[in-house]
Amino acid sequence: MADLSQLVKAYDVRGVVPDQWDEALAELFGAAFAKVTEADAIVVGHDMRPSSPGLARAFARGAAARGADVTEIGLCSTDQLYFASGHLGLPGAMFTASHNPAQYNGIKMCRAGAAPVGQDTGLAEIRALVEDWSENGAPEPVATPGTLSERDTLADYAAHLRSLVDLGRIRRLKTVVDAGNGMGGHTVPTVLEGLPIDLIALYFELDGTFPNHEANPLDPKNLVDLQAKVRETGADIGLAFDGDADRCFVVDENGDPVSPSAITALVAARELGKHPGGTVIHNLITSWSVPEVVKEHGGKPVRTRVGHSFIKQEMARTGAIFGGEHSAHYYFRDFWNADTGMLAALHVLAALGGQEKPLSELVREYDRYAASGEINSTVADQPGRAAAVRAAYADRDGVELDELDGLTVTAADWWFNLRASNTEPLLRLNVEARDAETVARVRDEVLAIVRA
Repeated sequence: MADLSQLVKAYDVRGVVPDQWDEALAELFGAAFAKVTEADAIVVGHDMRPSSPGLARAFARGAAARGADVTEIGLCSTDQLYFASGHLGLPGAMFTASHNPAQYNGIKMCRAGAAPVGQDTGLAEIRALVEDWSENGAPEPVATPGTLSERDTLADYAAHLRSLVDLGRIRRLKTVVDAGNGMGGHTVPTVLEGLPIDLIALYFELDGTFPNHEANPLDPKNLVDLQAKVRETGADIGLAFDGDADRCFVVDENGDPVSPSAITALVAARELGKHPGGTVIHNLITSWSVPEVVKEHGGKPVRTRVGHSFIKQEMARTGAIFGGEHSAHYYFRDFWNADTGMLAALHVLAALGGQEKPLSELVREYDRYAASGEINSTVADQPGRAAAVRAAYADRDGVELDELDGLTVTAADWWFNLRASNTEPLLRLNVEARDAETVARVRDEVLAIVRA
């Protein structure tokens, strides 16, 4: 029997190929996905990793054996798969391990309309079926198996994104894009084709071995090449995509990173211009700037836990027009509540190109506070260290504590959040304040307790 305890995560399937899983297991996942979703038809796509085409085809065979007609869209970004799921009204499966190293692969699954599949929305049942079938043998194929057909969705995906943001009248922008040898190299040329953008491409060759750097722009070392190229070419902006191109990071004309909170606030202001009075979702470790900007533009900010399943649930519950996370995931009602870094990038390009100021000046309005960034501490006793921090602040005057997600402590001119990692023995600390000195003081004080 396959050990799926390390393979099936909270929101997806992810592990090392072939050590933890292979095409035989992928076929069982396809069969289980078809059974749990009760779908007559599904859509399947994959990234550029060497193992992806074989795994995706095996999944398709498994689903077809349970009677589902499978549309294979081949190479795609994760948000292109979400587009196909929404546009075609079909459950979908994307084969990718996002920013993980080359030996990993995984499956992100969704129901029709890009609705997420996580532990509470089908993934637990899928896992149980795969475990049963891997131990006792897969069920016999249905009398009439489904068909496999191919369809190219890239042009339709690009057209849909461009219908949501008007870039036709912007000034010409010199734009460096680092695709990290990931799926941005596949999608960016089609999405930006014919726009007033002078594109400077970095690492657009699809290569799932990641020969230049990891496709994880959240790690500052993976932005170094982009920053250097922006400075060297005098570009107006730099964009970096992760491996499956669902997240986008931005650097300004000086090569300095723009915080995802500032991008969230900027895009929220633009979306509120289209949808006055709308609701905007932000997780609890985005900047104070986000709810401030949302309110200033007549919107209603709603604070959630960290994680795409919580954001998407709140998007659906509240009818929110937009949602943003500190990790550079951006969610749009006009994109089936799914996350798409490419649509966020188009909004930033439109905002920048629609006026004359450089990006560093434009985002100043949305980047109002000093922040520590996320600081990880390896601790053996996560609950014990978190409790020690809670005890240290519980009786202080002028501070509020809440435990929506980990521990958040808020004072008049600073706040911090301390959360345990779900997958590693880590506590994650984020601090924000009105000035850098206060950030340093609060950061050091909390870390002294965490690491005691």
